[in-house]
Amino acid sequence: MERTKNERLWAHVHSLIILAQQGSYTAAAERLGMSKATISQRIQELERHLGVKLVHRTTRSLSLTDAGLQLVNHTQAAFQHISTEIKTIESRAQAPKGLVRLTGPVALIQQYLIPALPDFLTQYPDIRLELVAEDNILSLDAEGFDLALRHTQQPADNLVAWRLADTYPILIASPDYLSRYEPIKHPRQLADHQILHYPRQPHGQGQWRFSHRAAKAADHPNDTSPSDPSAQLLSLSLPLQPRFAVNNSQMLSQMAQAGLGIAVVPDFSARAGLRAGSLVQVLPQWQVHGHFGTGIYAVRPYSAQIPRTVQVLVDFLRQLFEPAHFIA
Repeated sequence: MERTKNERLWAHVHSLIILAQQGSYTAAAERLGMSKATISQRIQELERHLGVKLVHRTTRSLSLTDAGLQLVNHTQAAFQHISTEIKTIESRAQAPKGLVRLTGPVALIQQYLIPALPDFLTQYPDIRLELVAEDNILSLDAEGFDLALRHTQQPADNLVAWRLADTYPILIASPDYLSRYEPIKHPRQLADHQILHYPRQPHGQGQWRFSHRAAKAADHPNDTSPSDPSAQLLSLSLPLQPRFAVNNSQMLSQMAQAGLGIAVVPDFSARAGLRAGSLVQVLPQWQVHGHFGTGIYAVRPYSAQIPRTVQVLVDFLRQLFEPAHFIA
């Protein structure tokens, strides 16, 4: 009898896990597709059965007690495993079908993913895709994402990752802007220029670091590939007081095209402007370091099996970011 009652409360434990992840009864109810009253009733019944308080409730906030945290921490992996296995079995039984939730950086999604997605959705008519374009790193587990695009140096160790493409930061400006100044031959000259900045620290603080690629630049003046890692690194800390700052590389590229200053952006955000001639690479013989990631990855939470809906999307992304398509 006791075992039967415990098993009946498994759904209540799952409700507690979702409540902890979402941080409010309203958000948890929306995630689970049930009323706030039902979730509240489940939590109260679970507390009565266990004889301990699991949730601190006030009119303005919600937090878990130590017992609640212990229960969530020790059980959420099991529920995630169950969810993954259900999705895997479903995907084996039929053609790719169902909802896939994907998140990634705004610029990358807008420039590369959106133009290509109609082909994917046409090829897989039974897949529903929910896309969240967000430059902040969202928690895949807490937000319920199946997959994420990440522009980073190295994905977290607890994620399954597929490297889709290499990328690197470059220094850009418009020909009109550069025509108003003396030719830029050294990074130190940037202190005299209008800076367009991607802020990663409060109040626009930060630094741009460079390594010199004189030999490669002499042989191939238009070569913008990353430098030899063994090249001597020149650390340069500019007293950044940006003319303009925004946490979106595509917007930075657009402001540089408007002639407002010099920006560091990922190569993919400048590619169209460079091809059209509305942007010019500044100091191509120098490589910028540490400001953006050097790889584009697809990542997902670890699981023994990958749902077919997710796998076909990963395969599509790998083809999309092949050098022949991504660099062209």
